[in-house]
Amino acid sequence: MTTGKLLIFSAPSGSGKTTIVKHLLKMNFNLSFSISATSRPPRHTEKHGVDYFFLSPEEFKQKIDEGAFLEWEEVYADRYYGTLKSDVENKLSKGINVIFDVDVIGGLNIKKYYAERALAIFIQPPSIAELKKRLESRGTDSAEVIQSRIDKAAYELTFRDQFDVCIINDSLQDAIVKTEEIVHAFLNK
Repeated sequence: MTTGKLLIFSAPSGSGKTTIVKHLLKMNFNLSFSISATSRPPRHTEKHGVDYFFLSPEEFKQKIDEGAFLEWEEVYADRYYGTLKSDVENKLSKGINVIFDVDVIGGLNIKKYYAERALAIFIQPPSIAELKKRLESRGTDSAEVIQSRIDKAAYELTFRDQFDVCIINDSLQDAIVKTEEIVHAFLNK
């Protein structure tokens, strides 16, 4: 049996990566979503074990000490995100391709760990102004949180050249079509 491959999607918050990942999961690519662990509280529609593994900051830190994460990052103060090694390795060993929707630094760490078995894709917003508009239209964050995400996005954009592929999401449909083509070619090589 062949082992699975990894598709890593990273982007500034609001760039459209989650929408693209959800679309790919509906395609016939033998994909399983890598559910990240986080220490942030769930949003109103999120479920433990479906959207994230929600852990307290103390539980998260204990798992770090145990070496349970493939990658982890303290994205904001006491807001950790990470990928559990056991979940990913179990899927790969069954020949399932694993798709990630992760922070930019986490994405690069996973790519470094798996090298050629992984394809790292950066989804870029057309502009910071458009990104701000998208974040505001969500209606889920305060003005301070949005500004914090915009500041972080400017920093994250500096990493785009370290990814295998950069897709500019100025048209969601075009970005989806281009992503499908790239993923198909990677999984079939």
